[in-house]
Amino acid sequence: MPRIEPGRKAPAFNLKDQDGTAHKLSDYAGKPLVLFFYPKDMTSGCTTEACDFQECKSRFGRKGARVLGISILSEKSKKKFADKHGLKYPLLADDAVNAEGKPDPKVCQKYGVWVEKSMYGRTYMGIERVTYLIGPDGKVVRRWDKVKVPNHAQEVLAVITELGL
Repeated sequence: MPRIEPGRKAPAFNLKDQDGTAHKLSDYAGKPLVLFFYPKDMTSGCTTEACDFQECKSRFGRKGARVLGISILSEKSKKKFADKHGLKYPLLADDAVNAEGKPDPKVCQKYGVWVEKSMYGRTYMGIERVTYLIGPDGKVVRRWDKVKVPNHAQEVLAVITELGL
């Protein structure tokens, strides 16, 4: 599926976090919401990105914004990741699998971040690092494609501040 363009309604979701708590898009109506999709728990780039969002968590909170991370690994993996790095915001597990036991992440597909990737001549499906800023009205305000991790959380925070969300 294609990525969601700014101005369009964000697709609904219902996923569990590292503590087994369900989160729906509708839970965040009336507030800005940052959804950052990341490839894998416990990898260097994903750890840096998640920790940067944690460092900015109180500043996002002062703006009324919430932050959610989403990847395909299990709630158990998310719990280990959050505990190891002191992450105090929800990490959602989009961990559905198909009949062959391969990842089939429904929310990642809805948001257009489940893509074909290649490494060392091998192709496979995986998550592309993308962040969505969803406005209080449930519409996508901004999208960052192929995110470069350094200073990304601060960039998202600056846009929220600039737009007065």
